[in-house]
Amino acid sequence: MHCTRNITNDLYWVGANEHRLSLFENIHPLTTGVSYNSYLLLDEKTVLFDTVDWAVCRQYIENVEYLLNGKPLDYLVIHHLEPDHAASINEILLRHPETKLISNEKAFMMMRQFGFEIDGRYEEVVEGDTRTFGKHTIAFVYAPMVHWPEAMVSLDVTNGVLFSADGFGSFIALDGVLFADEVDFDRDWIDEARRYLTNIVGKYGPHVQALLKKAGPLLPQVKYICPLHGPVWRKDFGYIIGKYDQWSRYEPEVNGVLIIYASMYGNTENAAVALATKLREKGVRNVKVRDVSNTHVSWLISETFQYSHIVIASVTYNLGIYPLIHNYLADMKALNLQKRTFAVIENGTWAPKAGDLIREYLDKELKQMTVLGDELTINSSLTEEKGLEMDSLVDSIIESLKAEEAAKAKA
Repeated sequence: MHCTRNITNDLYWVGANEHRLSLFENIHPLTTGVSYNSYLLLDEKTVLFDTVDWAVCRQYIENVEYLLNGKPLDYLVIHHLEPDHAASINEILLRHPETKLISNEKAFMMMRQFGFEIDGRYEEVVEGDTRTFGKHTIAFVYAPMVHWPEAMVSLDVTNGVLFSADGFGSFIALDGVLFADEVDFDRDWIDEARRYLTNIVGKYGPHVQALLKKAGPLLPQVKYICPLHGPVWRKDFGYIIGKYDQWSRYEPEVNGVLIIYASMYGNTENAAVALATKLREKGVRNVKVRDVSNTHVSWLISETFQYSHIVIASVTYNLGIYPLIHNYLADMKALNLQKRTFAVIENGTWAPKAGDLIREYLDKELKQMTVLGDELTINSSLTEEKGLEMDSLVDSIIESLKAEEAAKAKA
């Protein structure tokens, strides 16, 4: 049974949803599924924009064939060669020997690497090229390293549809939703949109910034944004573009405190909760506590992008940083996270070492990070005396929060 939705008079969503996949890219947990978006334009020439992951190819083929209704498929435009969008290329070409591929040189190189049979069946485009398919003219814009080197986007200059590849995408299966304004995006979707962007594209913030600047002159023409994951945007462009601009500049959304702790027997956990309580008592509204051992690092990264201040509370493990805290730090480095303020709490029964090592990592391995004062050292469990030292740490964090808020207001 086909499952499609109309976007404009002659443009349709023909993608599919995936609920059985547990790990996106075999790394990031999916708790509410994901969509693989593809779009079909029915003009004088028929044009399919991207394909889908092989896991949902059956539904995808039913959608495409239903709308073609016996017509030939003239063109297949590929914006991005990652297999969740390109795995079904060969299936389309086998079913439609008349179809020609449109993409760029690097994309065709990758197609050959994946074993796609494309010889004699493709047209190469470069930056600024256009193709006309009847009433609709499509202009192509390169988007290298957002987040693969062959990535590009395209704009239908006739009806203002921006095919944005992985840009402006999100986890969460659509399940009947098509447009972002059909849901409460800021309540129900923004966390998964942030987790998607920060973990998949976070490293390439400068490249996202370059694309936003390049696309700036085109934005007045945009009436729809059609990403390869998540809902289509037809209004409130400033909201989602603003989020991407903020995330790709590594600027926090929330002036608040994220406390990430590692605790083997509960003592460091107690310290983390005590710190959160003291911050709340002194009026800090935005405080979140996360256990590194039962929170997947993709959520930790997403929330670290979100918050201005992060407290890392770690036990010492084999005279080093607790392994999952170390993994979290390594992910921050890999994803180019920067411009955050940190405080450090260390715990150890016989040789507390984690604090110095965490501070050293933040200072030497990451960019533009500020570490407040000296780390708070706990020997086994939090005592009344150490509670007083924690009060000083709380005051230092609050002072920093106020300074950041003042600087933001002044800007």
